Amino acid sequence: MTAGCLQAGVLPENFLPQLPELLGLQIRTLGYCCQLIGGVLVEQCPNRSEVGRRLLVVSAQFNHCRTVLRLFDDPAIFVYTKQYGLGTKEEDIFIRWLSVLSNVTDQLYYPCEHIAWAADAKVLRVDSAWWWTLNTALWTLSLLLGAVKALWTMLKLRQKLRSPTGTSASQLPRSKRRAMEARICSEVLTLLSNLADLANAVHWLPREKDLLVYVPHACLVPMEVGSPRTGVNIIWSHHGRET
Repeated sequence: MTAGCLQAGVLPENFLPQLPELLGLQIRTLGYCCQLIGGVLVEQCPNRSEVGRRLLVVSAQFNHCRTVLRLFDDPAIFVYTKQYGLGTKEEDIFIRWLSVLSNVTDQLYYPCEHIAWAADAKVLRVDSAWWWTLNTALWTLSLLLGAVKALWTMLKLRQKLRSPTGTSASQLPRSKRRAMEARICSEVLTLLSNLADLANAVHWLPREKDLLVYVPHACLVPMEVGSPRTGVNIIWSHHGRET
């Protein structure tokens, strides 16, 4: 099907590497939509509770699918982390160390999830709850770092666009100005997506001594918003590379 789309000119050839990520976003969006609607039906509509329970089962299967698919993400994450290293080519020292810390966090996230998954599947005899908690904490930290990085990058780009080293923005080449504007839009979408994911990550952290407010299904609303925004972000990033 993908090959047919490429031959028909529906998809540009250099957009092909983005397709797996877009597929993952579709699975995530469907999963959280089913969980939100199912939870509302179960809790608020007793006469539709059976439909709600079925939607929750479908949502659990979508989430399980994403967990299994992430079993194969470790090599790509390791290659990226190794290539980035200590970020010696990064001009901004703040972004450099944010990226290094984020890469380390992401590198630890996947093995923790794999162990938790294996424990749930009875492959390993360990406490899955502890590993899921550690996994969620790493996810939360990664999202915080990503949000800070996106905000910092966005502010720096806007500063350059308004007063880039003594040259007015109107004097910048049109292609460069469009590329910067596209990058700013991409960073805004990344920031919003990370904040939306963060609302869900905090929800899944252990709730002890009423430190966190538990909102059973309403917390999934920002996740549903975050998924399309991330998809649009991929397209913006692709557009920014072409300009």
